[in-house]
Amino acid sequence: MSGTASALLALHHGRAADDPLVLPGPWDAASARVFADAGFPALATPSAGVSASLGYSDGHGTPPAEMFAAIRRITRAVEVPVSADVEAGYGLPAKELVERLLDAGAVGCNLEDSDPATGALRDPAAQAEFLAEVRSAAGDALVINARVDVYLHGTERTPAAAVARGLLYARAGADVLYPILAPPAQLAAIAEGVGIPVNALCKAGGPAPRELGVFGATRVTFGGGLQQQATDALRAVAEGLTA
Repeated sequence: MSGTASALLALHHGRAADDPLVLPGPWDAASARVFADAGFPALATPSAGVSASLGYSDGHGTPPAEMFAAIRRITRAVEVPVSADVEAGYGLPAKELVERLLDAGAVGCNLEDSDPATGALRDPAAQAEFLAEVRSAAGDALVINARVDVYLHGTERTPAAAVARGLLYARAGADVLYPILAPPAQLAAIAEGVGIPVNALCKAGGPAPRELGVFGATRVTFGGGLQQQATDALRAVAEGLTA
């Protein structure tokens, strides 16, 4: 069983700039054990990686029951806290979403502010209201990572646009802001503007986690990148078997 939300939240604070909280993204119980055994203090499931492992596409392609079951298998496999990426919430009411997260053993969640079907950004006030409902239902049992998709789907891809949404989400109860795909050089301005820890995406070929920390990230995640790397490695093994 994974740890507590308070333990996960504490990991976000009091960190040196070159020592961000690095949260690998397990896609199943076996990968979760690998990361936990390597000494990582917490994990953060990626919807893309979990969906791929289950044979579905990302973007609400996985039936919610299967996603929560997969999260449960991951949390059951490790002792460290696990945050779960549940995309835009699968259309579930906040209370039910929180209940299903807690039943699955998650102590944190990632919630994005765009429509998975269309890519359109949600109205920020409506998203803030939803986050406030999640916070009210969860109390202090979940660490809320509010994803801001202005750099992914927005027309104004600037720190000001990210901060405008981020301030609303922080006031609604978000603990962390995730401006996905924000240029590293803009992370410090976003962090200063919102006043809560900022999550950065670490991509292959981009800055390493420590470098992202120096740029202004408190927390670093990988999306579906680690699952994709593992799949690529397995593909190479498979091709070697036919040689």
